[in-house]
Amino acid sequence: MEILRFVTHYGMHFLIPGFIAFIFFKDKWKTTWLIFILTMLIDIDHLFATPIFSPNRCSINFHPLHTNYAIVLYFFMLAPSKTRIIAIGLLFHILTDYLDCCWIK
Repeated sequence: MEILRFVTHYGMHFLIPGFIAFIFFKDKWKTTWLIFILTMLIDIDHLFATPIFSPNRCSINFHPLHTNYAIVLYFFMLAPSKTRIIAIGLLFHILTDYLDCCWIK
């Protein structure tokens, strides 16, 4: 069961964003996918936790860039076209982490 969770979680972090980029941003899908992957940098906030990685810890509302306040900011970032792709990547990252939280429970 843990292997399924691992494959689902990291597939949603890396593969599904590529699919989304290819389907919705055909003319610039490679750049969009790269931006989606770069939004994984919000996981830098894990470095402030002890331990840094805990497989059974829910990231949502634990790490600073995964809080409800940050998520609201990510939604506001959808409005301007210049930040929209970044916002989509961040929100999909949060969705992935939320689903992982559901899996833990």
